[in-house]
Amino acid sequence: MNRNLWLLALCQGFLLTNNIAFVAINGLVGFSLAPMAWMATLPVMGYVLGSAFSTPIVARVQARWGRRIGFQTGLLVALLSTLLAAWAIDVRSFWGLVCATFIAGYYSANGQLYRFAAAELALPEARERAVSWVLAAGLFGAVIGPYLAVHSMQIWQVPFVGAYLALAAVALLSLLIMGRIEFAPEPVRAAGAAPQDRGRSVWQLLREPVFLVACMAAALGYGVMNLLMAATPLAMQQCGLDFGATAMVLQWHVLGMFAPGFFTGDFIKRWGALPVMGVGVLLNVACVVVALSGVDVLQFSVALFLLGVGWNFLFTGGTSLSLQAYAPHEKDRAQAVINFAVFAVMALTSFASGALVTTSGWFWLNALSLLPLALTAWMLWSLHRRGTGTPPAASAAV
Repeated sequence: MNRNLWLLALCQGFLLTNNIAFVAINGLVGFSLAPMAWMATLPVMGYVLGSAFSTPIVARVQARWGRRIGFQTGLLVALLSTLLAAWAIDVRSFWGLVCATFIAGYYSANGQLYRFAAAELALPEARERAVSWVLAAGLFGAVIGPYLAVHSMQIWQVPFVGAYLALAAVALLSLLIMGRIEFAPEPVRAAGAAPQDRGRSVWQLLREPVFLVACMAAALGYGVMNLLMAATPLAMQQCGLDFGATAMVLQWHVLGMFAPGFFTGDFIKRWGALPVMGVGVLLNVACVVVALSGVDVLQFSVALFLLGVGWNFLFTGGTSLSLQAYAPHEKDRAQAVINFAVFAVMALTSFASGALVTTSGWFWLNALSLLPLALTAWMLWSLHRRGTGTPPAASAAV
């Protein structure tokens, strides 16, 4: 961990402060403003849908102006979108809130590249650990995000407006820190390079089994996590639990997401990405079992903690696995494909979580989450059987 990685880790912590606060309050604010109950998680869906649509734009901005300007652009969007969300709630505009969260998705898509930038700032033999430790900085968000949501929600005359104003201040602070980071120079592309020297197309990358499995495992792992996490505040409200209990459960969830980051990189280095990802699937299944055992605060806390650890193993493992499958000059395209897949699945699960928990209930929401977990397990097993050797085209992977 060098100076640049520490600063990037701090920005990752602020990113998760934003994300966890959004999860904690958007569903509840949406429920209070939505014309119909099943629309409650549309603001959450707007956030991830905006992230999916922003992914190719983020890739182009990063490719043209580099990491620092690209990341600072995302933070400016975060600042403006949180102010817009505060205004929307103040005037009780549900669709204004959805619009604000859709725009804020650009910041989320941009922040998803922090982990790849961490790999570029580390020595080759320390990439897995650098990715894992920067992701572990999300622990900061686990503490600050719910705390910020609870203690700022009443500082304005309209509930939760203050929470969005506090997130605007967090974005401004992160913007200042990002300007102090010295990023690795961008790969040089020769002028007039032949098409084959510019890297493989999206479809060629997806035909590479290692890349495909890394991409799909990250997307499905994130999708299951988002399906259950986004529905939790609504489910707890339906069970008569207060917002303080919800904030505590989300803190345990984010603790599970990022505390293992101090060790996940070492696990991957020792046993490989696929075994670690397999354990992640099993932890997700354990989460569902606990969630189906009862609806007390204890069950919610343990289930969401297991869900977080399972996500960490799947997502960190998928990121490390993907580094084997593309060359340095292919990084913008390859990373954009992975992030687009993640956000597309998250957009679907954000809508499904609200619709399922308000119509079918907490039981069926959890039971249906076993389907993508089974698909992920099958893909990991299939790749394990055929081996995970690095293809010649990606022998100098980032």
